[in-house]
Formats: sequence, C-alpha cells, structure tokens
Amino acid sequence: LSYLSLDELICSCLVFTRALSHVNRAQTALQEKDPQFWNAWAQRTLKIALTRQSLNRNRAKNLILFLGDGMGVPTVTAARILKGQLNGQSGEETVLEMDKFPFVSLAKTYNTNAQVPDSAGTATAYLCGVKANEGTVGVSAAAVRSQCNTTQGNEVTSILQWAKDAGKSVGIVTTTRVNHATPSAAYAHSVDRDWYSDNEIQLFENIPNIDVVMGGGRKYMFPKNESDIEYPNVAKHSGTRKDGRNLVQEWTDKMQNKKGYYVWNKNQLLSLNPNNVEYLLGLFEPGDLTYDLERNKETDPSLTEMVDVAIKILRKNPNGFYLLVEGGRIDHGHHEGKAKQALHEAVEMDRAIGRADLLTSAHDTLTVVTADHSHVFSFGGYTSRGNTIFGLAPMVSDIDQKPFTSILYGNGPGYKIVNGVRENVSTIDLQENNYQAQAAVPLSMETHGGEDVAVFAKGPLAHLLNGVNEQNYIPHVMAYAGCIGKNRDHCMSKSAAGHFHPTFAGVVALVTISRLVY
Repeated sequence: LSYLSLDELICSCLVFTRALSHVNRAQTALQEKDPQFWNAWAQRTLKIALTRQSLNRNRAKNLILFLGDGMGVPTVTAARILKGQLNGQSGEETVLEMDKFPFVSLAKTYNTNAQVPDSAGTATAYLCGVKANEGTVGVSAAAVRSQCNTTQGNEVTSILQWAKDAGKSVGIVTTTRVNHATPSAAYAHSVDRDWYSDNEIQLFENIPNIDVVMGGGRKYMFPKNESDIEYPNVAKHSGTRKDGRNLVQEWTDKMQNKKGYYVWNKNQLLSLNPNNVEYLLGLFEPGDLTYDLERNKETDPSLTEMVDVAIKILRKNPNGFYLLVEGGRIDHGHHEGKAKQALHEAVEMDRAIGRADLLTSAHDTLTVVTADHSHVFSFGGYTSRGNTIFGLAPMVSDIDQKPFTSILYGNGPGYKIVNGVRENVSTIDLQENNYQAQAAVPLSMETHGGEDVAVFAKGPLAHLLNGVNEQNYIPHVMAYAGCIGKNRDHCMSKSAAGHFHPTFAGVVALVTISRLVY
C-alpha cells in the first residue's frame, strides 16, 4: 500500500472538488437548454408564492433586524454570485438566505438634509422611526450636526428602548465599533456621530442593562493612553477617554452578581454556556473588527458566531427579544474601493442570517434584512455566465482599446492614470484581497449611493413591509408586530387561534403613520 502525504491528499481533494464543480456546471448547462427546466422551476416558485396567501398574523415574540451597511441591490446581487462561486457553482442561480424571505420592498434612504444619506441619519430612521439630518444619531431633524445646544429636547428613542421597556431582552451585534453610527442610534442621542469616546458613556447609561453588546471599540472604553490587552505595544490602540473612566471595569463591577461576562476574544466567547449568561459585553478589537477575509479564525469570532451566542442568550427571556445585527464593514470595503472585502463581508452576513433562521422560528420571529444606503458600486460589461465576479469584462474599450474590470465604482481610490492614460489592468492581480476596483472619478474614499435599498422580511406581519416606503417606516412595522412602543391597541384583541386582529384604532394609527411619512 502507498500512502499520500497530507499535502498530496489536500491537492487530490482540491482537484476532485474542481472536477466535480465542472461536472455540475456541465449538467446545469445541459438542463438549462431544455425549456421544461425553466417551466418546472417557475411552477415550483408559483406554488410557493400561492402558500403566502395565508398571511402570518401572529404576534412577534422576537424581532431581529439585520443591517448590511452599504448593502445596496448591486451588492446583494454580486454577493449572491460570489456565494455560489465559493461553492463551485456559476453563481448567478445561487439563492442567498435573504433571497428566501417571502416579502421584499424598497426603502427610500435620503436624510432630511441630504439627497444621498449617511449611516447616522439613516440609522435614526430605521431604529427610531423618524428621519433626521446626516451625521446625527438619536435626535430629530431639529438638531443640527455638531451644535451641542441643539441636542436637548430633540432626543428620540429607539425600538431597542421600546423593546426593553416592554420587558424583552435586547442586543446589539456589529462588525464595527459598538459606538459607530449604526449601533449608536439604538442607545445614544448625539448631534455628531464622530464624538466617539467620552460620549460613549451613553451605551451603558442611556439604556441600562442592554443584555448583549458585541463588536469592536475597546479603546473608547479605557482611559487615555492605557495599553490595549491584545496590542500592548501599539500606541494607536491605547485607550482614548479623557475623563479617566474605565467603562469595561464599571460594567463588570455592576454585572458581577447578575451573570454578566466580559470577553475580548473568540475562545472566551465560545467557552461561555449561554444558559448561564444573562449579560454579555464582547469587545474584540480596539476599533472595528478585521475584515472577514483577514480574520484570525483562531482568535477572532465571525459575525455568525457572535449572532449564534447572542440569540442563545436572548431567547431565554419568555417575553422574547429584539436584536440588531450589523454587517458594518461591507460599507468600509466599498469606501476603500475593495470590492472583494465588501462582498465577502456581505456573504458572511448572509451566513449569519442563516444561523439566526436555524435558531428561531418564523412562527413567532419577525426578521428584517435591509441596508442603510447603497454605494456607487456596479458590475457589468457583458460578462459571460460563471465569469468570476472579480474578473475582467470580455471586451476592451472601443475608445482607448484597454480592458476593464467587470466591477466598477462611480468614484473612489481605484481611479488610476499611468503615463497620462488609463491604467492597463490586464497584468494586474484582480483576485487580490485588497485590489481597488477601477473608478471613474478620483477620490480618496468612494461615496455612498442615493438609490432605494431592498427590505427583506419574514415572520409575523412581514407582509406590512411591501411597496416603496420611507425608511423610518421599518421600526413602526416591527414595533406593531411585536406589540411594543406606543401603537399597541391592536394587541388587546386576540383570536382563539392565537392570532391578533388589529382593532379599528390600531389600523387607523398605522395608516396615519404611513401617511405621515409620505
């Protein structure tokens, strides 16, 4: 008998996997030439659609919002193709977890003072239910960015607060700093999203006892110049607080008799028994978490792993929970022109959506997946079926006779001129993790896009998210479904079958809210 070395075995497995994927692609291509293949697929889809006539009118015990920061529709499509190609498929026919949601609508993302929005004003909309100025979190449009004296009296509360007041457990999980624009709108009232450090006191004091908080941002919790536990010799990762407070120690002292745990690495997180945890603070980096492509899988948890632990802790509450999950670095990848980083972040968020699906039931859990805004990201160029999403278009420009990438940005750092003409990318490694895709206009950072974003929904009353709506409509629907917040008259009327039927007053209230946002 002859034995293969480990390297030889791995190589053989890779060859077999690639061969199998080629066989699968060939079989799929053959099937697609038969009209019956498409007709049968359409008929299966029709049967599934017909089952949705029986609307889920249950009361939503649990509420989950997945927010892909910067995840516009082109990003969703490209992430779908990437997910399939990572699994050895052509990619275009792949189904994302969010694709399986039965109801899809569009949200208009503009801020009250901006046609193309930022992540702070939009977060205030989909978390607090009111549209606001760009750069501000948890305050109404009467508050002016960076003007401190416009804060007081203009604070607005979030759905996380409404859920906590109703007796639900609440959690925030993000791949950015926990005081970044998206998560901060859930608990803070600030006229400037960039006031990270001493302002971060709001995380622990505006909404006491948030049950689960996970993400990055350690340095904003420690006194200025205090060394970071993971990077003790790196000055930029040291504490930043000028007030001298150690918020992690304060939180730990407060929670020591309440089954509260602070963790800062993957091993600590996954060694916890969720059944014995009531409160969890996980801060895994001084700033944002690393991109998933660059993540140290031995020491840094994935978004999916964080979501898994969060839900297992939160679902113990008999009153249910509200969970905000942000795939925040999709946005950062796009801003840097690094499409590969952005799309892998989107695929990882989709995995987290799948894990949440396994841990909950659409019977009593309303799950919404959306984005705060889009980016000037696109892909095109008449690429052939199965073309790598990070590849070249199969043609050259008829103007300068040079090739171009399928993925393009309207602006950003990928704009390059070599010897006075457009860069020839035929010799560039387009598959490199940090390759900056070509851009039309030179900018150090790519910008957001202003188009509507998709809203995917499933679970109780998910059908209320239909058509084209203002972004601030989202938390009103979620609150209505979960019987939290101010609009709860309908919750008093419940049928013997366990469904609640909106009272006339409840319907009028929701219709009034809908009209107000137009």
